[in-house]
Amino acid sequence: MAKKFLKNNWFIFSMLVGITGGCITGWLWPNATSLEPLGTVFTNMMFCIVVPMVFCSIASAIANMNSAKKAGKILGTTILTFFGTAAIAAVLMYIVVRIVPLTTGNYTITEGEVNVTMSLSDMIINFFTKPDFAELWSRKAILPLIVAAVIFGFGVQMAGGSETATAKLLADLSNCIMQTVKIITYYAPIGFFGFFAYLVATYGPSLIGDYGRTLILYYIMSFAYMLIFSPIYARFGGGKGAAKVMFQHLFKPAAVSFGTCSSVASIPTNMEAAADTGISKEVTDIVLPLGATMHMDGSAMSAIIKVAFLFGIFGLDFTSGKAILAIIIAILSSVAMSGIPGGGGTGELVLCTVFFPDQLAIAYPIAIALGNLIDPPATMVNAAGDYVSTFIVSRFVNGKDWFQKVLAEKYNNSQNQ
Repeated sequence: MAKKFLKNNWFIFSMLVGITGGCITGWLWPNATSLEPLGTVFTNMMFCIVVPMVFCSIASAIANMNSAKKAGKILGTTILTFFGTAAIAAVLMYIVVRIVPLTTGNYTITEGEVNVTMSLSDMIINFFTKPDFAELWSRKAILPLIVAAVIFGFGVQMAGGSETATAKLLADLSNCIMQTVKIITYYAPIGFFGFFAYLVATYGPSLIGDYGRTLILYYIMSFAYMLIFSPIYARFGGGKGAAKVMFQHLFKPAAVSFGTCSSVASIPTNMEAAADTGISKEVTDIVLPLGATMHMDGSAMSAIIKVAFLFGIFGLDFTSGKAILAIIIAILSSVAMSGIPGGGGTGELVLCTVFFPDQLAIAYPIAIALGNLIDPPATMVNAAGDYVSTFIVSRFVNGKDWFQKVLAEKYNNSQNQ
């Protein structure tokens, strides 16, 4: 068990070693700023691979769908449920970060300036379109690239979908790119060692305390959200007694997802929990596999805390106007982007390009580091939420009294035995 845990979490541990080592080095050695190139190499490699990764993975996911019309009552209800719970999670985290400051240090940013003067019309135009095809292929145009990838994916779908040579090529390219990303991640601990040594040497050891405060807050909020909102969702979906039954089955998928950092790995335990609860197979067969790739309340919470942390680092006020935009992007990154390979990194890049377009070299590695360090509790919230979502979907698909019927059936079966 211990070996399996270490195998599944080696990347997080190596990241922690690299970040801790870098922070200590930057604290003790003022000239650690000379280690910045170690981090720059990593960020440059990631920036170069992320653009083709985003386009190929999204376009491939759409182009290779079995049918463009898989929607139905269950699917529609499922997606609305995912958006609803993600919105609640994002808003809740925003309220918390407004109450609890994440950063206390004073940081002087020397590279570029953060662009906060863009008008609403310019935001809409630049977020979703570019005037020239060549401009799409840039890390600063991720949202327009996503829009282009979605449109192209549907174009391939209309031309024949998975049977076309283009769809097969996109799938093959996407797989090859993801293998390339794995190779790059082996260098990540060294890159983060250099990056954080440079950060601490440049901005002072107060950065370490701010990171620790942010991590502690997120871990507390993740467990609080799961333990408080899961019974609320279950009660809403199943009525009286549903929360109690939900708690009897919640912790196994939560533990599996926390230990593996994979929502997909928790699908079997979620299926088992749902079956023992009495959720209909027609619901579980759609909600749970779809939820493993699209239902990411923990990711929505992490998106907000990353933006709040970066705003603190850059000395900006996380006002209500920016908060609305951040919440929208958090929901989209948790529901729409988490379903693609590398979706978490894509969401982080979108956040950084929207709010810190001239500070990507600093903002993106910080967001990536936070994302990886809070991945276990974020995945736990995501996977546990998949199981709880089956209660809500069942309410709208099978009626408000579906759970009472399940209890009655179980009681009758026990009486007949």
